Amino acid sequence: VQLAESGGGSVQAGGSLRLSCVASGDTLSNYCLGWFRQIPGKEREGVAVIDGDGNTKYAGSVKGRFTISQDNAKNTLYLQMNSLEPEDTAMYYCATGYGANRYPLPARLTGYGMNDWGKGTMVTISS
Repeated sequence: VQLAESGGGSVQAGGSLRLSCVASGDTLSNYCLGWFRQIPGKEREGVAVIDGDGNTKYAGSVKGRFTISQDNAKNTLYLQMNSLEPEDTAMYYCATGYGANRYPLPARLTGYGMNDWGKGTMVTISS
């Protein structure tokens, strides 16, 4: 499946952004879906994942501020980000994993079993 992220940009702390990830080549409902982020020079970090039943798992640093969702009719994954902090500055990637419910969500949040990745969209939060 091919993935294309959009919606990144530069906002001040406390602001909001909504990232989108449009998929082509297959139906997103067949996959576990996730958002990940990476700061240059640092390891990739799982942000949020969602399985085929709509169950979600968030990184502790974003829980209560970010919401992952999907629109199967549009074959699109979203990440609503509120109360943004400078520490949220990173390149954000969406990813899919074969088998919507194959692995536990905590494992998926590490990137385990996530097979296809987008090219990313940059989010910059200023203080």
